[in-house]
Amino acid sequence: MLQLLRLLLRAFRCLLGGAAVVASMGSAAVSAALPRSAPEDQGVSSAALLGFVVAADEKIDALHSVMIMRHGHVIAEGWWAPYAAAEPHQLFSLSKSFTSTAVGLAMADGKLSLDALVLSFFPHEAPAQTSVNLRAMRVRDLLTMSTGHHLETIQAFDWKSAESLVKTFLALPVTHKPGTFFVYNTPATYMLSAIVQKVTGQKVVDYLQPRLFSPLGIAPPMWEESPQGISLGGFGLNLRTEDIARFGQLYLQRGQWQGRPLVPSQWIDTATARWMSNGSNPASDWEQGYGFQFWRCRFGVIRGDGAHGQFCLFFPEQDAVVAITAGTRDLQGVLSVVWSYLLPALQGTALPRAPMQQAALQRRLAGLTLRAPAATGVPATAAAYLGHRYAFPTNAHGIAAITVAPTDLVVNGFSISLTIEGAEQRLRLVPGEWSRSELTTGPAAGPVAASGAWTGPDTLTFDVVRYRTPFAMRYRLTFSGDQLTLSAEPNVGPAAGGLKSVVGHRRAGL
Repeated sequence: MLQLLRLLLRAFRCLLGGAAVVASMGSAAVSAALPRSAPEDQGVSSAALLGFVVAADEKIDALHSVMIMRHGHVIAEGWWAPYAAAEPHQLFSLSKSFTSTAVGLAMADGKLSLDALVLSFFPHEAPAQTSVNLRAMRVRDLLTMSTGHHLETIQAFDWKSAESLVKTFLALPVTHKPGTFFVYNTPATYMLSAIVQKVTGQKVVDYLQPRLFSPLGIAPPMWEESPQGISLGGFGLNLRTEDIARFGQLYLQRGQWQGRPLVPSQWIDTATARWMSNGSNPASDWEQGYGFQFWRCRFGVIRGDGAHGQFCLFFPEQDAVVAITAGTRDLQGVLSVVWSYLLPALQGTALPRAPMQQAALQRRLAGLTLRAPAATGVPATAAAYLGHRYAFPTNAHGIAAITVAPTDLVVNGFSISLTIEGAEQRLRLVPGEWSRSELTTGPAAGPVAASGAWTGPDTLTFDVVRYRTPFAMRYRLTFSGDQLTLSAEPNVGPAAGGLKSVVGHRRAGL
């Protein structure tokens, strides 16, 4: 009975962002939470950390989370609402570093070698005529983004195609001798995933579960896969911020975890070494060299990274790890804030305790939130627009109709009903607050949080945040008589800057 109570207590702590309950080898296991520490005990000033958090909050639009570890202890952690500690986040190309680790583990298991030829794994999917360069391509060339392709081959890929993506990859022209020309190549990482699956009989996500995820205390994650049933490898992995930090700490400790070797130290050293030149700009963290699906940074820092600001940074010289999730267009800006405000704070010895500064840091971390539309109050003109249904022609937003209505639950609160793909979707808008709901249809289907307010006499502005992803959309509804103009701007992605506005009309009799 006592043991059962202990397990229940640990599970409760998991809900609060502490210990993570994971499945391991088919049985339930409980992972200890990462140790927490006062920053000063690990040689870092709380005041300096506060400076970093303030700068990140004010200079970057927008971080979603940050976790900072020093000497194996978490010394600061925060999530910008509606993002939260317990929620996984899309990692995009940070997934590549996990695929690389799977390759290292498969090598340790004797399943493959760095110099194995890529064609040797897929003889039946090779083109009828193979070039000399294709025949020379090795596993190490996939790892170092030096496959010999001249352009990033992701442009040639339909990731949802029923056609074998391995076959598509092998059919691409290999212009350069493999190992001599660097070009970022997400399909190359997919090939690594396919090779691991070929030699182990398991998808990468399943192969890593007992060897990496479970020992690190990471619950079985979701990893998107191709129609052929292969983990996408180069993207598609979803993890919590603390999971990213655990992975970084494992690499910082050269593969050791709680006294147990999980990944060979030789692989850690090899994977994070500088194998390829990718530029010569000393001010760019994208031109400091590339390893085996890891980037080299300035100041001796190594990172895995993903689109829109997903970072796992580890600092061998300072014995520190920084995990970041974000939805930003300014990736170099994120790293520059780390170098300017955090890196100088990583001192060599413990510092005197500073309770007041630590309390100020904790208050700031606890109050982090994405910037929502600022309320100007409910204008008198709003009454003329409420409760009416506005219908729209076919548009890029996928919205067929909108109705805005007041709610009696909160002062100045509103509900908005959206017709998307024939289904009614309802959002609750409260100025300065994030209200969670679930969209069942449309491009933003899934868990979302919304916040909105009247930002002018005829304008209602609201944000919809997909809080397990980097993506958010700001909508503006501008009313004018019987017309409603809908405009929207995504925070990141190819449409950043705004989608084309569409004009709807009030339905007769409504």
